[in-house]
Amino acid sequence: MTNNICLVQGASRGIGLQFCKALLMNNKTQVIATCRKPLEATDLQQLMKDNSQRLSVLNIDVTNEGTISAAASQVEQSHGKLDLLINCAGIIHPSKLGETSLKAVTSQGLLETYLVNSVGPLLMAKHFAALLSKGQGLIGKQAADKKSQHSSVLVNMSAKVGSISDNALGGWYSYRMSKAALNMATRNLSIELTRGQKKTVCIALHPGTVDTDLSRPYHKNVPKLLTAQQTVEFMLSVINSLSLEDSGKFFTYERSVLPF
Repeated sequence: MTNNICLVQGASRGIGLQFCKALLMNNKTQVIATCRKPLEATDLQQLMKDNSQRLSVLNIDVTNEGTISAAASQVEQSHGKLDLLINCAGIIHPSKLGETSLKAVTSQGLLETYLVNSVGPLLMAKHFAALLSKGQGLIGKQAADKKSQHSSVLVNMSAKVGSISDNALGGWYSYRMSKAALNMATRNLSIELTRGQKKTVCIALHPGTVDTDLSRPYHKNVPKLLTAQQTVEFMLSVINSLSLEDSGKFFTYERSVLPF
């Protein structure tokens, strides 16, 4: 049986790094990890040394489309397909602090946050869609159903604060707006990438509040703080359970559906 080829974008630390570790636990899985500065990602480099036959590392800066295109060409040459793409890279704001009021909003902050959180994942889909269309027999329901027509899965790491309907507190303009835009991109992708005979399931996924560098300034008063290992286990369970009918949905790590 052909190995599953899984790519984790934004894998230098936190959730992305943990996804790589978890995926490698299946010895039939080849993992491609990407990040902006591979040589500086010491934990990822060590993981690659420990799994040299099944883990490779490529350079992708989601704010630089050329690096995405180059990586897609490398994956095409080395694997010829992609079964799972997980877009993990994200920022709260260039300042590392969400805007608490309108007076803190700047055009630079908005644009930089959009580039990473919204534009980057969409460009990943643009350059890797053809490889996803060649994916075969991933995991979960499609593996059990030989008649299933969907061949691959695209996951965009979103956030509950990107839900317009669920927003009762305001603030965090750049982060909220960029994740809402990502949700719309995911919905659009779910329509376009299920038109052909080889269908790609596209979902947005909320990981919960996780103990990572990204969220650490906001841990105070969080009712349920997850480790990266815990949330990745939950999210892989969601990914493994997907069927074609789930494409375009916005899930939590507990598999409940969030409103857009």
